[in-house]
Amino acid sequence: MKRIAITFGLLALLSGAEQLTAQTLRYRLIDLGTLGGPNSTEGSQAPIVTDTGSVIGVADTSIPDPFCSSDCFISHAFLWKKGTLNDLGTIPGGSRSDAIWANRLGLIIGTSENGLINPLVGVPENRAVLWQKDGRIIDLGTLGGNDSSAFAINNHGQIVGGALNDIPDPFSFPGLATQARAFLWQNGGMRDLGTLGGPDAFATSINDRGQIAGISMTDSTPNATTGFPTFHPFLWENGRMLDLGSLGGTQAAPEGDGLEAQHALNNRGWVVGASTLSGDSTTHPFLWDGTKLLDLGTLGGTFGVARAVNDAGNVAGAATTADDEAVHAFLWRKGKMIDLGTIDGDSCSLAHFMNASSQIVGSSFDCADFVELHGFVWQAGGQMIDLNAFVPPESDLTITDGETINDRGEIAGSGMLPNGAFHAILLVPCGSNSSDSDGCRDATAPVAGHNNNKVSRPTQHKSATNPFMRPFGNSMTRGNPLVKSLPALTR
Repeated sequence: MKRIAITFGLLALLSGAEQLTAQTLRYRLIDLGTLGGPNSTEGSQAPIVTDTGSVIGVADTSIPDPFCSSDCFISHAFLWKKGTLNDLGTIPGGSRSDAIWANRLGLIIGTSENGLINPLVGVPENRAVLWQKDGRIIDLGTLGGNDSSAFAINNHGQIVGGALNDIPDPFSFPGLATQARAFLWQNGGMRDLGTLGGPDAFATSINDRGQIAGISMTDSTPNATTGFPTFHPFLWENGRMLDLGSLGGTQAAPEGDGLEAQHALNNRGWVVGASTLSGDSTTHPFLWDGTKLLDLGTLGGTFGVARAVNDAGNVAGAATTADDEAVHAFLWRKGKMIDLGTIDGDSCSLAHFMNASSQIVGSSFDCADFVELHGFVWQAGGQMIDLNAFVPPESDLTITDGETINDRGEIAGSGMLPNGAFHAILLVPCGSNSSDSDGCRDATAPVAGHNNNKVSRPTQHKSATNPFMRPFGNSMTRGNPLVKSLPALTR
């Protein structure tokens, strides 16, 4: 009962906060660096800023990657805290690791290679892991198969994800040979949550009430439109898996894993994601509001996806405009979809993340080449702000993504150097004084030397050996111009 009271108190606070008009934003930029190699942030998981201002992510070490053909390095999960970048390491014998999410207790979850090769598919095995506050790493195990991955952790330390069993599966996702099942890990043990009737399921989100969202096959019969069995989103609570249905098509799922997944479910049990419509030729964003599945529509086009929902019930995502000419970030609030636009000079944008106050961060880019150019922040009563406005003139970084924003307004993202390398960055809100002597800049500052940089991401080699990354992506997004235009959606 205490937890429910806190939740409704937070909702009242958020309702009042939404009435505030946008204020001048001031930020100080911090380059988080790497673990000895050229890049950070460019693995399967983007940098996450936690509620306490720490940052987790993945960064290159100085060790060459034997599974990459050129200029690649072994990457490890990192924790940046109070100015220090810490290597979280791997399971003994493993080479690579990713940090996926952290809770308010300082517990971090992710994946790590264990040094073994999966004999069924011939790639390194990955295991769901938990890094404790003292830095010790715990292998969460599997459900009898060779691989597992943790996707989310709540503030009570409950962990969810996907794990393989040892049952051969003719419908296994690319890179998997046996059934994948949604799991809940707590009190040292992993529990199989079952499915909606088909062989496979993943748990992608868990809230502080212990409700779990995920995706499950409903049968084992391939559909004529996709060649793949039907899959639906689910909400699991108190031992029961509820089928949330679809918007008429055969494929529907809560958004993402890791970065988006934790915010695809709020503490009211609301779930967001994307579903195909009848015929599976188009995709719309959906919201499960606790009783029914709502089609949130688009910005005039035929495709869209919802990526985050906060406890106020506001939804952030992206959708195509009329005739599918462009993709724009949106905020859906009280039945209305608000087009957030783009940074001046760009034609497309994508929302990555939203906090409790409905501040939204993402990337703005050119639809013509789908290359991310400018990270942005947007808040109610204001307009989209280029994060490069907060980059001091002496810096050679170009911020291409605003990846996450916490409830204190701190932003983690990606910054590109002139040589094409990427570093994780953190933007920390400043006080209201007008002096820039403390390294702070406000949104009215000119964006010199950044707006016209055409940037591109290095090859996404780090996630290639982890078959759990985006298992439903290819089947759900086939022919979808929204996904084609959004490299971040297939990261």
